[in-house]
Amino acid sequence: MDGHPYGYNLPISEKTKAVPWEEKVRIVEEVKSDFRFKEYIFGCLNCGVCTASCPSNRFFDYSPREIVQRFLEEDVEVLYDMMHEYIWACSQCFTCWIRCPFVNNPGGLVAIMREVAVRNAFEATKDLLKPYGRVLLKVMTTGNQLSADMLQPDFFPDWGPKMADNMENLRAKRLAIPFDVGKSVKTAWEVSLETAIEMYTIWRETGIFEMLEKLDPNLYNVIMDIVEENEERYEELYEEEE
Repeated sequence: MDGHPYGYNLPISEKTKAVPWEEKVRIVEEVKSDFRFKEYIFGCLNCGVCTASCPSNRFFDYSPREIVQRFLEEDVEVLYDMMHEYIWACSQCFTCWIRCPFVNNPGGLVAIMREVAVRNAFEATKDLLKPYGRVLLKVMTTGNQLSADMLQPDFFPDWGPKMADNMENLRAKRLAIPFDVGKSVKTAWEVSLETAIEMYTIWRETGIFEMLEKLDPNLYNVIMDIVEENEERYEELYEEEE
């Protein structure tokens, strides 16, 4: 598989080689069975505009064109191998989609591949997502992990020298906004009980909790403790109102 003309010069990992062929086919077919798949790939001129425009391609051995080409070739071995590390180099900016004359959406294909990787709890996916445990905790319990006052230029020097000037008197500017959400950590992370219950229902019905349990059982237990506590509070309030 090395030296392929479309750019995937990474050797197929030994772990991928050891996986039964039927399992690799099953995973790739799971990607292709997603209802969005046919809307994201139509053909390829091999023009390379997507890869030339890709910000990730500048810093990593990653090519959006490679994703499209491998699906068109039905290269199961490489596609399966890509789903462990390769696809996580994509920044999901969708520049490839905007630039493609065929209106292919390599970023969309990557999103589906990531979802399948998460759903099947690949070990590489577990390792990649471990550092984001705190982010998942806040998103799944409050629906938000950042607030406006957490974004400070000192934390992001790559923003450039003008950002510090733009941040002056920012608190006063935010206070002028006629609604509270996003003004501070408190307003960004305080969620009404009813909203939290609606959010938990979405996570449960869409299988997010089940996926999380496979990926990180410890984080799952922490989140479920919060969820169950809030659900009990909601039931008590509902009974009192009746």
